[in-house]
Amino acid sequence: MAERSKVQRLSTDFLNRYNEALMLIELAAEDSSVIDDLKSWRGLGYREHFEVSALRCAPSALAAYDAVVPARRAGFEELCRAMARLVMTATALLAEKRTGLEPAIVVSIASESLRRQIGRATQFINANGTLDIGSIESRALQDEIDALLAR
Repeated sequence: MAERSKVQRLSTDFLNRYNEALMLIELAAEDSSVIDDLKSWRGLGYREHFEVSALRCAPSALAAYDAVVPARRAGFEELCRAMARLVMTATALLAEKRTGLEPAIVVSIASESLRRQIGRATQFINANGTLDIGSIESRALQDEIDALLAR
């Protein structure tokens, strides 16, 4: 058991940032004042998050991240960039208040997409980077973002 505790693991703490954005997006349907909070939200990469983190697990989380196969790490990073783009797109649409585009529709589509992508990122982290999420997930998410913009 003591040996197991020395295994370096990725940390889902990183996803708290995206879960916060999801919560704000969902609140925006009822309270437009949270749009300012969404405007100030910024996505960070996994490495950047843990480099500034005071968490005890940060050094281990970074070491585990460095050990992930580069192609898999690149796929995860692309997924994270896509999630950040989704948050920024939803924020812009909610702030813009285009005629004919109901905030509830933006919130519904964006929150469903973001929730699904957070789930994929969680799977990757829980599998300690052994899951190959690749660019297929990011392309699917970009298609959803494009569809949201086309409405």
